[in-house]
Amino acid sequence: MSGNPYQDDRGNKDRSIANPRGSGTAEGARRKGKAVAAPGGPFLIGDSMTGGYGKGPNILHDCTIAVDQGEIAVIVGPNGAGKSTAMKAVFGMLDVRQGHVRLDGEDITTLSPQDRVSKGMGFVPQTSNIFTSMTVQENLEMGAFIRTDDFSDTMAQVYDLFPILKDKRNQPAGELSGGQRQQVAVGRALMTRPKVLMLDEPTAGVSPIVMDELFDRIIEVARTGIPILMVEQNARQALEIADKGYVLVQGRNAFSGTGKDLLADPEVRKSFLGG
Repeated sequence: MSGNPYQDDRGNKDRSIANPRGSGTAEGARRKGKAVAAPGGPFLIGDSMTGGYGKGPNILHDCTIAVDQGEIAVIVGPNGAGKSTAMKAVFGMLDVRQGHVRLDGEDITTLSPQDRVSKGMGFVPQTSNIFTSMTVQENLEMGAFIRTDDFSDTMAQVYDLFPILKDKRNQPAGELSGGQRQQVAVGRALMTRPKVLMLDEPTAGVSPIVMDELFDRIIEVARTGIPILMVEQNARQALEIADKGYVLVQGRNAFSGTGKDLLADPEVRKSFLGG
């Protein structure tokens, strides 16, 4: 096998960049309405979440999203549907008033975002996701802040995944293009050796060519066994690479199923994918 753990076929057993644990097989059949967890439980699930920010009204209503090992799960829907809110609920950034969040079989509903990072959650927000005044390498080193071991091998793997970052490792991250900044943000999250990677609109504001490249890299990360939960506005392209998809409308599950099934569904295509 080559030295790059990402380039072989999907299901690659080299998971050195990951912290692979967990069990369960996520349900793939298309369903209208509420998503239902698979028997045994997926690796990460926000189960029947209802909640909002602070003392404000509920934004999520009995919403369920889940992802299993080696899968890419995509959350799509119209503007204001609660996509990023659902992601933040799973990460502990708003109050889940009903329902639960479980990671690797453990209920983490009451944990802070910081504690969830220590449990193995890597989160890349849509904006303000890099330290612009620091170099690329310093950004990656910041991603390893919770580690006490030698992380040089992980950094080498990140550079294998994003070769342009190795070339620009001594350059301030703020001088990079939008797509390159997103690579830094994803790379920094991978430096924690996460059990699950969460991406909030990773292709926002980038060109179609850069979007395709980022999606290719996301697929390669999933090949190592890391579950990826992703919010995306580019719904059609995201569903093309998704093992499962969730369509949210007004904070509720409208449709869920495999990416392929949702792309083929006439109602989903008409209402959310432009026909």
